Amino acid sequence: MIDHTIAIHNGKEHLPIYITDRMVGYKLGEFAPTLNFRRHAKNDNKSRPRRIIDQIRGRSYEETLMILELMPYRACYPIFKLVYSAAANASHNMGFNEANLVISKAEVNEGATVKKLKPRARGRSYPIKRPTCHISIVLEDISYEEYEEYNIYLKKSRQIRMNKNKYTDMTFDDIYTSGGLWDKK
Repeated sequence: MIDHTIAIHNGKEHLPIYITDRMVGYKLGEFAPTLNFRRHAKNDNKSRPRRIIDQIRGRSYEETLMILELMPYRACYPIFKLVYSAAANASHNMGFNEANLVISKAEVNEGATVKKLKPRARGRSYPIKRPTCHISIVLEDISYEEYEEYNIYLKKSRQIRMNKNKYTDMTFDDIYTSGGLWDKK
């Protein structure tokens, strides 16, 4: 099967897939146009980069770079380096266009804790714990039209999530006329 071309249907059209020797032993779905990138951020708690990752999830590559350059947080720089490196690898290794890249998935997980001992008075020591985190980013190559559809989908899903938390059947009760505030019995 190596050096053969097969057709795969993606729901809209048939796509030609050229089978290479590095594809042997893998499923066809594992060669979707997405790339995974990981980075080990030192000396950073997982909650600090998580607030930045929440802002860039689902955005295009160029928009993400602008956001990361303008945010005032210290954790922006390692995430900026990761996104920049991921896009460079995607364009060089896979031939993707950087203008079509979208961050489809981004997550921050807890890493190992660096433990040190700080010397104190009278021969005692004080433990220092420095938490680290693992940052994972998945880049997806989509065209501009698909990006607009993707943005509309994300906005609708965010609105649905926000509306879930609100009360739907609120009634107005005037507490002054109903006697609820000064009701003495």
